[in-house]
Amino acid sequence: MKEKDNRRRAVRYRSKGTFCLIFLLFLSITHVARAQCLQGTTVFSAEEKVEFDVYFKWGLLMTKGGSASITIKEKTYEGMPCWNSELLLWSTGMIDKVFSIRDTIENYIGKADQRLLFATKRSDEGGYYQIDNLTYSYQGEATHVHAFRRNRERVKADTVLVGGSCVLDILGALMYARSFDWNKMELSHRYQLQVAMGKTVIPISYRYEGQQIVEKNNVKYRARYFIIDIFDDAFTQSKEAMEIWIGDDANHLPVKVRAKLKLGAMEAYYSSSANLRYPLDCRVEIPKK
Repeated sequence: MKEKDNRRRAVRYRSKGTFCLIFLLFLSITHVARAQCLQGTTVFSAEEKVEFDVYFKWGLLMTKGGSASITIKEKTYEGMPCWNSELLLWSTGMIDKVFSIRDTIENYIGKADQRLLFATKRSDEGGYYQIDNLTYSYQGEATHVHAFRRNRERVKADTVLVGGSCVLDILGALMYARSFDWNKMELSHRYQLQVAMGKTVIPISYRYEGQQIVEKNNVKYRARYFIIDIFDDAFTQSKEAMEIWIGDDANHLPVKVRAKLKLGAMEAYYSSSANLRYPLDCRVEIPKK
């Protein structure tokens, strides 16, 4: 009986972890990574804050499942001037009753060379608490990531991951699309990168599919549309696992993200922002009838 309960607990926790992974990749795109990964110039400013609403969708039914905010500040890490991103993520409503999520994710990127230096994720999911720390170092074209994971009881991982020249954390993957240069985009072009998450390095591919319009709450957004392949077991469909729409102006904010689930889909929508570097010119008000 005890072994059966442990199996059930493991399945519940994996479900929460999968939800959190999708949720975070949903926001997928908010901080710069190392220089080889960047396609364009920095598009954010200090004290920028962006907020999102996240929904679950089953057929015609769509219910709000959570909220998130991302704030960017100027800080130092081991004496080096850095950009610091902080993501706060929490579940709400019906979803919160099924599995509560209260997560904080941060990373530090050196201003001098735009390299990712350190990332941390503090997870509080259904009463289960865990810390993941990723410390980055670079040797030629290889990225080395010291991955350290622990919960309240014990150390669960202490290892070194090795990847190519473009290995990001989840926040770095988030910002990756914000660095694209619209003037150099080619239809169906693929952008390859890797994400260090927990004890593994996950390959991710963005594919550009042109311009589209996103509509939400009597507002339209002109956007650039990308399809994302995520080669990880948490996603039942690696090919075209996600879609993301990036606002077609100088801020490059994600305005909508959609992820396929076993049943239905999950959708995230831009809700508000403050201290943007540029005007939100992709937004178009729809006159009310």
